[in-house]
Amino acid sequence: MQRAPLTPELALAAALEHTPAVRVRVVSVQGSAPREAGAWMAVLGDRVIGTIGGGHLEFDAITRARAVLGGTAPLPAEPQRYALGPSLGQCCGGVMWLAFEVLTSQDIAHLTTAVPADRQPVALFGGGHVGQAIARQLAHLPFALQWIDSRDEIFPPDTAPHFRCEHSDPVQAAVADLVPGSAVLIMSFSHAEDLEILSQCLLRARERDDLPYIGLIGSQTKWATFRHRLEARGFGAGDFARVTCPIGVPGISGKQPEVIAVAVAAQLLQRSLR
Repeated sequence: MQRAPLTPELALAAALEHTPAVRVRVVSVQGSAPREAGAWMAVLGDRVIGTIGGGHLEFDAITRARAVLGGTAPLPAEPQRYALGPSLGQCCGGVMWLAFEVLTSQDIAHLTTAVPADRQPVALFGGGHVGQAIARQLAHLPFALQWIDSRDEIFPPDTAPHFRCEHSDPVQAAVADLVPGSAVLIMSFSHAEDLEILSQCLLRARERDDLPYIGLIGSQTKWATFRHRLEARGFGAGDFARVTCPIGVPGISGKQPEVIAVAVAAQLLQRSLR
């Protein structure tokens, strides 16, 4: 079975076992620019991991980084200013400041344990076909995934190594321990489990208001049935307004797991970039 692709952080950590690298990080941005502050690339002798936006900006930064690696240029002590205008062969019009740092094998532990601050936490309930497709889609996107199922040995062996997989029985018990601010996706193997997970999410949302997105897979008919059953438990319109069902950006109607995964990932990105 093909293994899931490594995240840039883990790919860099693997490379550092054999050779040093220069990491080029966007420190700040003014005006229009191809990448945001925090974006980075790692320059090695034979390849580049990540990107700071491409074009002449990236080419110039790679050239400087390789000169540092080769010992023909000093490591810049301060962030370097790049005006994205005619002199650089680009027409973005903004300004970027890039910091250069040398990384070695001593930095591997930090790269493999640190969770980037810009990753949105996502809690995914369900390890079925759609859940697995979503996990694959999120592997290279800015999300920190907590993947939960009540069944043993449901998670595939090619799961991205930075994802956290949990077995919970009953599955809804895991709601209490979700990372605050998590976007929640509910798609277990049974509607009964989905209902219990959703009920616990709504109770937590009432008490703590720290689940900004609660998505339930299913049709409008399923959602109507769930609302009726939740009303019998004392939930009302204010609770239901917190739920997104069906999930995914509107206009994508395919039912294949991969299509649903793209639509869901796009919806999560829309929300996290607000």
